[in-house]
Amino acid sequence: MVQARRDKSLLLIESTSNQVNQFGGYTRQTPSDFGVFLRQIASEMNFPGENIVLGGDHLGPHVWRREPSSSAMQKARDLVRACVLAGYTKIHLDASMSLADDPPGPLSDEVISSRAAELCEAAEEAHRELSRPGPAPLYVIGTEVPVPGGESLDDHAPKVTQVEDLSRTIEIAKRAFEARKLQNAWDRVIAVVVQPGVEFGDESVFPYESQNARRLSHFISRGWHGVYEAHSTDYQTQSALQEMVRDHFAILKVGPWLTFAFREAVFSLAAIEREWLGARKGIALSNVVEALEQAMLADPQYWKDYYRGDETAKRIARKYSLSDRSRYYWSEEHVAAALDKLLANLTAHPAPISLISQYLPNQSVALREAAIRNLPGDMIRHKILEVLDNYAGACGLVTGDLSRQQEQE
Repeated sequence: MVQARRDKSLLLIESTSNQVNQFGGYTRQTPSDFGVFLRQIASEMNFPGENIVLGGDHLGPHVWRREPSSSAMQKARDLVRACVLAGYTKIHLDASMSLADDPPGPLSDEVISSRAAELCEAAEEAHRELSRPGPAPLYVIGTEVPVPGGESLDDHAPKVTQVEDLSRTIEIAKRAFEARKLQNAWDRVIAVVVQPGVEFGDESVFPYESQNARRLSHFISRGWHGVYEAHSTDYQTQSALQEMVRDHFAILKVGPWLTFAFREAVFSLAAIEREWLGARKGIALSNVVEALEQAMLADPQYWKDYYRGDETAKRIARKYSLSDRSRYYWSEEHVAAALDKLLANLTAHPAPISLISQYLPNQSVALREAAIRNLPGDMIRHKILEVLDNYAGACGLVTGDLSRQQEQE
């Protein structure tokens, strides 16, 4: 919200079907709860609520893929309906996963598109039921997407979507919409998800290579009325992101890079805390890094299927993986308490700039320029905004003075 207010831009925030659904998801929030949650933060931040665009990512039967298609699709329809009733206006229809009673092997484009159109129909019906309907939903289609939460990679970059496959996907999807008399909704399909050849794993990033996506870039001017949506753009350089925007990848998704930056900032502050306050009597250290590790070991469900290797490799991945599965644990009670302790310690006992420079060099420069205050929260936000600046720059937004913005906070 600081970034969007600073750049005078809309703020698009999306929840996946894993995170938020009618049963609570892993955030324990329904779509309605999530909307209220964001509006509360916006009120606290004096951020105009009308500038928030709520989106649903991977909305479909993924969460219920182990169930038969009848029950899985009913729950997926209920999810899409709940999102629209909660004010979501950008809907990614993702029915690309096989369900329990589907035949072995990948689903056909016809089945995927038919199910996506079924979900769109549920969204359209929900919008008509709103007592005060706002803008009609905008839709994103496409099957070449990482699964919610990311995917594991080998040492090879993902293959760029072939134009022939894309053209076939769009044509079949259009027919599926028309079969359900959703021509008006089809006109509101603003983007298709394709694979531009970018991805990241635990330790590696596959950069965007514009020449590999040249055919996709040319196709959009003659074969598609919308734009491309790119998932997993995390850790791309700003120049790569600029090239993606130029090549019509107009919707850039970012997630783990933000929480990775948050984690980096917290770990750096924990190191500063130990150096600065570790020998002082009467001060208990937060031990936040240890609390996070304990929480991840006690409940490994969010990382055990993603991190491989021996115990040393897994320990390093739990802390430093680019996939950042630690993001699932910051709200755990003991971890949250340890983080609060860290913030309280360094707020009550500000560290010298010389020590901050060792662990957070960019933030120490911002401090010396009076751009931010010597407060841990300011330093964390500043580090996250460094990531967002890559996207603001790539999208041509005029960035304001981060220093004065944070001083006003």
